[in-house]
Amino acid sequence: MSSSASARTRERVVILGAAGRDFHDFNLMYRDDPAVEVVAFTATQIPDIDGRTYPPELAGPLYPNGIPIVGESDLESVVARDRVDTVVLAYSDLSHAQVMHLGSRVVATGADFVVPGTRRTMLRSRVFGVAADGVSFVDLLAASR
Repeated sequence: MSSSASARTRERVVILGAAGRDFHDFNLMYRDDPAVEVVAFTATQIPDIDGRTYPPELAGPLYPNGIPIVGESDLESVVARDRVDTVVLAYSDLSHAQVMHLGSRVVATGADFVVPGTRRTMLRSRVFGVAADGVSFVDLLAASR
């Protein structure tokens, strides 16, 4: 947590990504954490999702108005306007170069850039299962035809 967060009661976070891993990561890592305030999700991969809100019914009691989804092109202005401490990467389908470009954009604003590991984002299960992200699943469907 940055020093500006320590002066406030809650660390302010933006989660990069909307409508996939980002919502999953939010629910596992931040939804019920009173020390963190997720101020926005960013969107770039799904058309027309920016300008919408992650609903309060899913966001939980700490977010009675939900969480706004903003365009990823507005990342720097959102970080500055909302005094964001940490930006969390929540994409599962970016190249190394894309991840580093996003990280460079974030670090240039003064915020921390975090790539969460599996300890905080994996679901625990007692049964065997197979998971595929949206891109891989689409590729699998296309390859099976």
